[in-house]
Amino acid sequence: MSNVIVVGGGAAGMMAAVFAARNGQNVQLLEKNEKLGKKLFITGKGRCNITNAADIEDLFTAVTSNPKFLYSGFYSFTNQQVIDFFEELGVKTKIERGERVFPVSDHSSDVIAAFSRELKSLGVAVSLHTEVRELLCEQDKVCGVLLTNGKKMKADAVIVATGGISYPSTGSTGDGYRFARETGHRVTELLPSLVPMEVRQWYAKELQGLSLRNIEIRITDGKKKLYEEFGEMLFTHYGVTGPVILSASSVVGKTLRKKELTLHIDLKPALSEEQLDKRILREFDANHNKQYKNSIDSLFPAKLKPIMIELSEIEPEKKVNEITKEERQRLVHLIKDFTMTLTGLRSYNEAIITKGGVSVKEIDPGTMESKKMKGLYFAGEVLDLDAVTGGYNLQIAWSTGYLAGINAGCD
Repeated sequence: MSNVIVVGGGAAGMMAAVFAARNGQNVQLLEKNEKLGKKLFITGKGRCNITNAADIEDLFTAVTSNPKFLYSGFYSFTNQQVIDFFEELGVKTKIERGERVFPVSDHSSDVIAAFSRELKSLGVAVSLHTEVRELLCEQDKVCGVLLTNGKKMKADAVIVATGGISYPSTGSTGDGYRFARETGHRVTELLPSLVPMEVRQWYAKELQGLSLRNIEIRITDGKKKLYEEFGEMLFTHYGVTGPVILSASSVVGKTLRKKELTLHIDLKPALSEEQLDKRILREFDANHNKQYKNSIDSLFPAKLKPIMIELSEIEPEKKVNEITKEERQRLVHLIKDFTMTLTGLRSYNEAIITKGGVSVKEIDPGTMESKKMKGLYFAGEVLDLDAVTGGYNLQIAWSTGYLAGINAGCD
């Protein structure tokens, strides 16, 4: 039996602790917060999107950083095994749109409670309000941790599962990156990801609170297309958010840090420009004596209507039977390509995850052990691994946590 210390009681840390204990190790789980799973509690808007039930090959396409590194992880502890794991712990699950998997109860607290029960039944010593100051090493081997209160704890293996620096209020303050650097590891460039984006245009603020469904977005850098996705989005006082925008941020974030990009919104992706023109003609025919401003109610949500009237540059008072073909084409083009200038990402306070982290080139993909420091393992968001929204990031946490757990202390 080896002494294994897990630093961080989030998704990856709790999973690592469970499997290290199931593997017969003496496990201590250290968490600096007052409770376990603080960030897990708010994931999926408090519903906890625990994984995605897509075909396992599709999981790799959803990962935006280092998907090949996860080959061993995803196949060792698959999305189906994750579902089975939670079902065994009494958390019944359901699959929703986009293959997203949630607890039937819609409560993330049920997932955390299931972990707490399992950790207790396995005899894992959970220490809350316990913060690690540094890792203790001798030669090229980890031998324990030093707490902020000055206490030293010995260990045969240490698993660092401290998360990133997004949502710092949940305790994610980048400790793991510091531990990694202090033990000679490279940490790649960090930036907020799955995060809302800011736009320049005045009309974003006017549209605050408006949710658009079944739209298609495209993000371009000049003529180069960087991202395209169908789904839903939301306008805010500073810009845009919602599923397609958050996922886009994980792909375009690095470029957006350096320069402004263009967001193109197709408000009617199901219709071609020709079909849309016919639809508008029908509207105009039905309202032929009305003014333009009173004839397009069925085309747009109420909040969007005045913006579209202004941007189409058609006189609001003009009778629809006087609107020229050229003006109509302008409206068609505006609906199919409603553009905004993206000026930047919001802060880590609003980011679901952190992009970047401990370089995976220095980690064994089959065990999560450091190639530089024996007995030191990394799991979860602290690693340079991330994915789009839909349960994929938690699958990364579960799979890497599982591998670290079953391998720690086995040397």
